[in-house]
Amino acid sequence: MNADTKKRVATRVKRIAGQVAGVERMLAEDRYCVDVLHQIAAIRSALDAMGVELITAHLESCVVGHGSGCEHEKAKPMKRDELLAEVRTVLSQFLK
Repeated sequence: MNADTKKRVATRVKRIAGQVAGVERMLAEDRYCVDVLHQIAAIRSALDAMGVELITAHLESCVVGHGSGCEHEKAKPMKRDELLAEVRTVLSQFLK
């Protein structure tokens, strides 16, 4: 993943961590359940957006860029069918 993507994802993670800490505070303060549920929905949405960003980065660098030298340094060499199987597995796990 390139430096810009890494920075954006790191920012998202910090924001999500803050939201989770907010839920913890809300529970400690005995806040209204619906308010807590709204915050949980916001966290889910933020996680989904981060996942889409990571999947997009993976597709750009490790799948489309496979073999071009721009893939992630830890990406293992794979054939086309192996790459597609990996993408299929990742998407099915992400979309659960």
